[in-house]
Amino acid sequence: MSSSATPPASPPAASPTDLPPAPVSFGQALAFWFKLGFISFGGPAGQIALMHQELVERRRWISERRFLHALNYCMLLPGPEAQQLATYIGWLMHKTRGGIAAGLLFVLPSLFIMTALSWVYISHGQSPLVAGLFYGIKPAVTAIVLHAAHRMGSRVLQNAWLWGAAGASFVAIFALNVPFPFIVLAAAVLGLVGSRMAPDKFKAGGGHGQAVAGWGPALIDDHTPTPEHAVFRSSRLVKIALVGALLWAVPMACLVWANGWEHTYTQMGWFFTKAALLTFGGAYAVLPYVVQGAVEQFGWLTTTQMMDGLALGETTPGPLIMVVAFVGYVGGHAKAVLGPEALFLAGATAAVLVTWFTFLPSFLFILAGGPLVESTHKQLSFTAPLTAITAAVVGVILNLALFFAWHVFWPQGMAGAFDMVSAVMALVAAVALFRYKAQVIHVIAACAVVGLVLKTALA
Repeated sequence: MSSSATPPASPPAASPTDLPPAPVSFGQALAFWFKLGFISFGGPAGQIALMHQELVERRRWISERRFLHALNYCMLLPGPEAQQLATYIGWLMHKTRGGIAAGLLFVLPSLFIMTALSWVYISHGQSPLVAGLFYGIKPAVTAIVLHAAHRMGSRVLQNAWLWGAAGASFVAIFALNVPFPFIVLAAAVLGLVGSRMAPDKFKAGGGHGQAVAGWGPALIDDHTPTPEHAVFRSSRLVKIALVGALLWAVPMACLVWANGWEHTYTQMGWFFTKAALLTFGGAYAVLPYVVQGAVEQFGWLTTTQMMDGLALGETTPGPLIMVVAFVGYVGGHAKAVLGPEALFLAGATAAVLVTWFTFLPSFLFILAGGPLVESTHKQLSFTAPLTAITAAVVGVILNLALFFAWHVFWPQGMAGAFDMVSAVMALVAAVALFRYKAQVIHVIAACAVVGLVLKTALA
């Protein structure tokens, strides 16, 4: 044998996607969550797609299955699923501080931007420039809400039972003016009854598939063991529940002690607590409840202002439910709760207040429920009551679209003139959304420009 025999070939070097990414420090994650708070446009669907692209495909911090596992849980909850998903992933990676940081940074940029835009709206809303922009935006908002009802309905309404729930909820809120919480309760009862009479009709559909793409191993991969902090312990659940109760009860008690139960701030805190707990189906589901309470019951703002606030929410980063900050600002300013010399402070304080009571439950749902979810990596299913509630929300959102259309097309009421220009703009916006799958932000921008041009030409 020759002593100069060729040595065995070395195994080929692994490609970058064959190796898991390097561990991510809390500081690195913090930088990403901060960036995400400023670029998360496009509503829940756009935000979830952006997180998938960044966290699953590009950075590989979490695998596809683990990402969808977390998303399915978040979609079971009331409140903004995209913000809850960010909180969940932040918590899974860096414990409680990671979840709180991810959730807060998803919300805070939007809160500051919305508060600033609310001030501009109240202070300069009657200027020709602002009036023209909103003249074009309002028809777009009507089309956007209608499109939201269609998008949710096409995913949820899979059989006659669920169609019936949607139709009944529409009649209840449109013709009978039934309060939204009662509609939610009735839908839950229908789900319970239906699960016994026709269980196959109330199985969850969900809108997210389970296909797994080959982006390489992730930092938190399919078979990565559950981290120690994510293991369920009943003592930890009790601790979080107690802390959460204190975080809600102490501010509420202070409001009652300082101002009384009937004060605007106290009623805002209580109202948006209920909104946070009752609104299944995302941000559009909360809007009918806000319209019923903030516009019709408490008079914190008008229907026109509510539509303008929704338009601002559609054009800013962060969860669409941040429209509640606009409601709080306008309500605090209009009621002059801190006196006529402190209108901005009154509005800004109300915006922060309603944001706290709206988002606090979302953090608690994730921090308390996350360990239960991590106890299994099987596909989560919607319960029958939640399936029925989601179907009922479709009818409620359809009613909201008609409510907005009435105020946009007949701005002086049904006895006044029909605004044909607004109707045409709404129709064109609807065609762009339904037929050409245009992005919401592009539709709003185009309609805003058209409205400005029309108002300038008629001035």
